Amino acid sequence: MKLLMILMFALLGVLVLKGRIWSFRAQTPADYAALSPKISLKQHLSGVIASEGLIYGPNGRVSNSFVARMEGTWSGNTGTLTEAFTYSNGKQQKREWALTILDDTHFTATADDIIGEAKGEVSGASIRMTYTIVLSQEAGGHRLRVTDWLYLTKSGVIINRSQMRKFGITVAELVATMRPDSSSALSPYATMDAAE
Repeated sequence: MKLLMILMFALLGVLVLKGRIWSFRAQTPADYAALSPKISLKQHLSGVIASEGLIYGPNGRVSNSFVARMEGTWSGNTGTLTEAFTYSNGKQQKREWALTILDDTHFTATADDIIGEAKGEVSGASIRMTYTIVLSQEAGGHRLRVTDWLYLTKSGVIINRSQMRKFGITVAELVATMRPDSSSALSPYATMDAAE
């Protein structure tokens, strides 16, 4: 019995170590410091941005998808990024981020469904942001810890990958693209704007 317990704890230790060393959570901004093109909050999160993405559930299967229209505006070192999402299940959601650049690499962000401040770091071709989000009551009202990574590609498209965890366990993952879009005639957003 003791041997079985020791083996179980050893296996648990290996899994925890694997998650810290060889996984999504193990990457740091320093890993991307030398990569180009260099990403800039003011440059790459400005104007109208079109986004589309997939949300994966805890079983690794796609549980939802979305299209979104974002718009970023800046005044000095403070900015606003508004997001309007339309999900494949018909739900719609809006969020408005208030961004504050602290120095060349660090920033903070707040939004209505975020607890406290999100902490962000810009490094090379990447942005990492960590925060706690509160889901709507309709979605269970859970508090999830989020690690958000944005990677700028040479074409100017940003690839966003996020993991959401509860009690340290990954319960959802998001993968999305974000690209500059001068067209405002995207049908999912026209519906949302008209409803306001």
